Amino acid sequence: MEFTNYIPTINTLRNVLDFALVFIIVYVVLKLFRGTRAVPTVVGMVILALLYWLAAAQELSTLEFVLRYAVGFIGIAIIVLFQSEIRQALIFFANRLRFPILKRQRGQFGGSVYDEIVLAVTTLATEKTGALIVIERNVGLRNFIDAGVQLDARLSYDLLVTIFNPLTPLHDGAVVIQNERLAAASVFLPLTKNPQVSRELGTRHRAAIGITEGSDAISIVVSEETGLITYVEAGVVHRNLDTNQLRKLLLDALEIPLIEPRRDMPKAMKDAETDITVS
Repeated sequence: MEFTNYIPTINTLRNVLDFALVFIIVYVVLKLFRGTRAVPTVVGMVILALLYWLAAAQELSTLEFVLRYAVGFIGIAIIVLFQSEIRQALIFFANRLRFPILKRQRGQFGGSVYDEIVLAVTTLATEKTGALIVIERNVGLRNFIDAGVQLDARLSYDLLVTIFNPLTPLHDGAVVIQNERLAAASVFLPLTKNPQVSRELGTRHRAAIGITEGSDAISIVVSEETGLITYVEAGVVHRNLDTNQLRKLLLDALEIPLIEPRRDMPKAMKDAETDITVS
């Protein structure tokens, strides 16, 4: 008798857990799709589902027949229409479900290599020299690296500033950083197809957004018109950053402790920070 009394409680807990898991999944999916082109399509599919329910409830046989077969193709339609969103969602979950042994430990690499990037970006912003830097994380960018000019060089401030000098042959396109080395330069990236992207953003910014929509890479852009610094991750754009903001975003994304840079910032670059607008 005592064991029987626990059965309703166990079933209740199971139902609560079931509801909570569904709620979390729906919440995460809606959060991932918010602000993307998937939202209007999802609304349309919900309307179709409601029409099907209405047709079945009111015995509208013809409408029910048509919608029944239409619903059968919704799964294929979702895969075709939401390719980039599904890829981004899978990357999102994979990054959070990685086993600790496979995950790079915080502080395993020093921040000095990425300080070189931050200092180079600050210099390029001061001089209003256009630049696009892509940092590979877990999703490989080998296809893009192979299509560019492969370097596999040690990453340094001087090399980055030199590459983006308008007088050098490699300045056009992006550089890709892989395993803390400069893997390739003059790399051309796919442009974002998101219609909600501001018209103020040019080709360089659209390429930075596009590569982060199809992978978990990070992009840093310097505008040659305004000298403003932009950071892009998972299609989300952070504009008008100063050196400290950029460094914090970059090291947080790479899970590196925020420590003081080993290399002193040149006085000219310190003075230039005041010229960079903070959003």
